[in-house]
Amino acid sequence: MSWVSKTLSSTLGRKLLMALTGLFLILFLVVHLAGNLQLLLPDGGEAFNKYAANMASNPLIKAVSIGNFAFILIHVIYSILLTKHNKKSRPIDYAVTKASTNSAWASRNMGILGTLLLIFILVHLKGFYYEVKFGTMPMASYDGVDFKDVYAIVSAAYSNIFYVAFYVLSMGFLAFHLSHGFASAFQTLGLNHVKYSPLIRKVGLVFSILVPALFALIPLVMFFQNQ
Repeated sequence: MSWVSKTLSSTLGRKLLMALTGLFLILFLVVHLAGNLQLLLPDGGEAFNKYAANMASNPLIKAVSIGNFAFILIHVIYSILLTKHNKKSRPIDYAVTKASTNSAWASRNMGILGTLLLIFILVHLKGFYYEVKFGTMPMASYDGVDFKDVYAIVSAAYSNIFYVAFYVLSMGFLAFHLSHGFASAFQTLGLNHVKYSPLIRKVGLVFSILVPALFALIPLVMFFQNQ
């Protein structure tokens, strides 16, 4: 067995992959949010549709998108493997102690949060990515150039109160997931230091609140605009 196989099959190797893929997905969230915020511009969707067209035609973005799907899959698979390993190592739950009771709720429920987020991702991909790639798309024209009217698809989805509620609730799950995962990733990579760890935790807390809140703001604003 090569050192690569040994590393990837070890608990440490799995944690490292979880940390690296997690940090990549965190970076993706920032980029994705920057693009999605264009939905709130008062231009009838022009900026967002042009952004979506550029994302769909840019070879680099296509490669990153494929990598993103792969990293999500790796992140999910290795989280399952680590959860099974931890349960096998500790078949009988420890008695509930004051320390465990006081531990962060998110850190004790990362598996559940991850599963809920995976469901959200699948629904989200079906409603948007699949429709844009394979569905019948409305078109919009700007300066004589036709673009897929992705904005119209998003606006229609965000006019549904049930989907908006599902989206906002999912962003709450994301916030809890990030509140533990952000700092945990840096700790796994050995980037924890008595001087810097408190700062990393504070940045992680701000990130875990701000980014999901901004994502949740978009469907809420568009829903009320459509009323």
